[in-house]
Amino acid sequence: MKKQYLLLSSALLLTTSAFAQSISAPVCYQHSCPVGAPSGDHLIVRDLYALDNNGSTKFADWVAYRVSSVTIHPSDGHKCSRVWKADPDLDPTHTLQPSDYSGAHAQLATDRGHQAPLGSLCGFSDWKATDYLSNITPQKSDLNQGPWEKLEQAVRDKADIPNGEVYVVTGPYYDPSQPMPTLPANSQVMIPNGYWKVVAAKVDGQLQTAAFIMSQDAGRKDDFCDYRTTVKAVDLKAGFSVMPALTSDEESSPHNWLCS
Repeated sequence: MKKQYLLLSSALLLTTSAFAQSISAPVCYQHSCPVGAPSGDHLIVRDLYALDNNGSTKFADWVAYRVSSVTIHPSDGHKCSRVWKADPDLDPTHTLQPSDYSGAHAQLATDRGHQAPLGSLCGFSDWKATDYLSNITPQKSDLNQGPWEKLEQAVRDKADIPNGEVYVVTGPYYDPSQPMPTLPANSQVMIPNGYWKVVAAKVDGQLQTAAFIMSQDAGRKDDFCDYRTTVKAVDLKAGFSVMPALTSDEESSPHNWLCS
């Protein structure tokens, strides 16, 4: 099955009939979005993020977004909240419904974890799209409210300066050698074993990157910096090129930018 592309803005929905191997979007670093995710995924590009929805897992293989002071802070002062909805631009068989998460927190101690975080994108007028379930995955509460949240805040801290701009790609991983529980309300949906995140920015003209891989078993008090790795390691874990605009040397070099 060929990859399907849905290009969305506030006024336009375009479904192309010509399928390329890669796509350019402003929310991706150097406008170059991840390459090599499973064929048959459905790529959605919105003003605030791009995501590659996997119709088999019912979760996005990756979500890319750009963070700046403008994306963080609403110019009109509006408040952002969590109102979970199925993604209206996906076939219902390719994504989840709010009811699929019933009992997940009580039985498995999981939260509805944003991949593109609401706190980083509340400045958009269409911020409610961050609550679409295509952008949500079941994350253990200790991970979601612990090192993962601290990592998201560290990204905001770097971006929330004049002319600050940070690019992020994030997604889940699956390890068949490890236990893979399913959602209590939908036994066909396997919960990811963990998550990865790659961050890139130009600081004083110099590229700064950071990469992290965290398992669902991460502790609430863990330091996210203890999960640092290389972009190359993330590529191997994800199974595709996460940030293809980077050179091989840039992918292989460890960076301490968010942890310095």
